[in-house]
Amino acid sequence: MTATTRPHKRPLTRIAIATLLIVGVAAYVASRLLAPHATKAPTPPIGVTTARAQAQDVDIGLVGVGTVQAMQTVTVKPRIDGQLESVGFVEGQDVKQGQVLARIDPRTFQAQLEQAQATRARDAANLANAKLDLTRFQGLIKENATTQQTLDTQRATVAQLEASVHTDDAQIALARVQLDFTTITAPLAGRVGARLVDPGNIVHATDTTGLVVIRQIDPIDVVFTLPEEAVSRIHAATHDDQTTLLVDANERESGKRLSEGKLILVNNTIDTTSGTIQLKARFPNPQHTLWPGQYVDARLVLGQRMQAVTVPSSAIQRNDAGTYVYAVQPDDTVSMRPVEVAELQGNRAVIAKGVAAGDRVVAEGQYKLRAGAKIVESAPTAATRTPTAAAPRS
Repeated sequence: MTATTRPHKRPLTRIAIATLLIVGVAAYVASRLLAPHATKAPTPPIGVTTARAQAQDVDIGLVGVGTVQAMQTVTVKPRIDGQLESVGFVEGQDVKQGQVLARIDPRTFQAQLEQAQATRARDAANLANAKLDLTRFQGLIKENATTQQTLDTQRATVAQLEASVHTDDAQIALARVQLDFTTITAPLAGRVGARLVDPGNIVHATDTTGLVVIRQIDPIDVVFTLPEEAVSRIHAATHDDQTTLLVDANERESGKRLSEGKLILVNNTIDTTSGTIQLKARFPNPQHTLWPGQYVDARLVLGQRMQAVTVPSSAIQRNDAGTYVYAVQPDDTVSMRPVEVAELQGNRAVIAKGVAAGDRVVAEGQYKLRAGAKIVESAPTAATRTPTAAAPRS
């Protein structure tokens, strides 16, 4: 029987593989050649908040970190030893000057006063009798009925008793003062702190802690520092208009003005270790918006810059080259524009160079932007609305 021979399929398989490779390569080459002609999907615009640069009259100022301090601070201490009988204040309340704060048991001091008064009465009676005797001796000496020595002795006795009466007067005054010290009054008007001693305790004039601390907080002071370079500008501003410079106390986070005061001190020396000058300003504080120990931004006003260009402070961006803003072009694309910032004033920045009044800048949403990007307007937030002029000064 003749064997059947199978057809050999390897050549056909190789031909099919080669054909597929040729087709794949042709498709790849065609896609590369046609890619430049394909339609590219447009990039959607980026939502941002914009604001217009404005021309405003703004203050020229220097800002330093300040600490609020009570205008006066007094630790009320007893001036005599004794038992604390009562306390006449509530912790944390406002007190008036002369208000009774505490009383010490007065009985011992009342007895000392009465004893001094009795001693004076006795010495005064002896003095009166001695003066009568002196008058009699002066009459007798004229009749040679007594000796000159007796008269001189009587005169010395009168002088001695007069001195005793003067001493008694001093003792009475001292005893009266000691008795007055049993009533402890407020030496100034202010806010009391925590009570440091409870009634019933024995207090001493040598106690270091005292009974309570009073701080005068209306008016109140702010102590702050500025670089030593500011001294010449401060002196120039003071000499130009011969008026006291104004100082604003602003919240550190929001920049909100808390109070407006006046500069009362430029220290008489520069701190050589830090290169700063210490200043102090005084503020009216009827609503207690400033509190001892609080940190604030103290802004010393040196003058005014008329029709300065301002933008929201959130519009200012920084990179290695310096500060810049994203300026909006007429076609709603943005460009990076370098700017020179004269001063930051809360939620607004005063621009010295780079932006003109009326220019539109991006105030929020910059982290998504690049030069040439298309934008669309979003609703503004409270922090990025167009800055307005500062509140009018009183």
